[in-house]
Amino acid sequence: MSCPICKRETVPEYRPFCSRRCADVDLAKWLNGTYAVPSTDPDDIEKALDALDAQADQKPH
Repeated sequence: MSCPICKRETVPEYRPFCSRRCADVDLAKWLNGTYAVPSTDPDDIEKALDALDAQADQKPH
């Protein structure tokens, strides 16, 4: 199995990663929103649309 971040061979201690560094890179991607699990919940969609509308209203015209 190869590391999903750098493609090197994995190390059992950090599996599925090859090192602590790659594990931390992956965690950072989850924390900053690079990775996201899509939602099909209608309430989530409404909240997202409301947030976009609010952002558009705050921009200077």
